[in-house]
Amino acid sequence: MVTIRTAKTMDAAGIARVHVDTWRTTYAGMLPDRPLLDLSQQRQLRSWLALIRAEPGRQIVAIDGTAGVVAFGSCGRARRSQLPYDGEVFTLYVLPDYQGQGIGRRLLAGLFGVLAKEGFRSALVWVLAGNPARFFYRFMGGSWVAVREESLFGTRVEEHGYGWLDLGAVTAKSDPGSTI
Repeated sequence: MVTIRTAKTMDAAGIARVHVDTWRTTYAGMLPDRPLLDLSQQRQLRSWLALIRAEPGRQIVAIDGTAGVVAFGSCGRARRSQLPYDGEVFTLYVLPDYQGQGIGRRLLAGLFGVLAKEGFRSALVWVLAGNPARFFYRFMGGSWVAVREESLFGTRVEEHGYGWLDLGAVTAKSDPGSTI
C-alpha cells in the first residue's frame, strides 16, 4: 500500500534518492552522461531539506511501507509570468518499479490540491520534449500550451509546457480520501 502525504524533513533522504535515480533513468540519452553520473544524493539531500524547511507543505511524497519514498512532487508559484498560469508543478518523479500504479495521478492531484488551497487557480508543468511523461500530462487533461528552450548541463533542450486553466474543476474530480 502506497500512501501519499505532505513531505517532512525526515523524507528528504528518500526524496534525494528518488530524485537521483529517476533523473538517471529518465534522462539517459537526453542529457549528457557525465552530469547524470555526477548527481549526488548528499547534495540533493541538502537541497531538499532546505526546500522542505523554507516552503513547508509544497512537497508531497508517496511512501511504500517497505521501500520508503518511491515518488515525490513539488509545486508553487509559477516561475514565469508570460503564460496565464499562476501555479506550477516543479517536480513529479516516480521510481520506474512504481510507475503504472496510479501513484503519479495521485501525486499530481495532491499537488493541484496544494496549489488550490494556497489560492492558485491554474497550473503549468514543463517537461523535456523527449520525456515519455509528456503523454501522462496529456492523459491527465493538460493542454500543450508552450515550447521553450533551456540549457541543462550545457545542453540545449526543448521543453513542452502543459497547462490546466481551472484547478477547481480538476481538484473537484480528485480522490476524496487524499491525505494532503
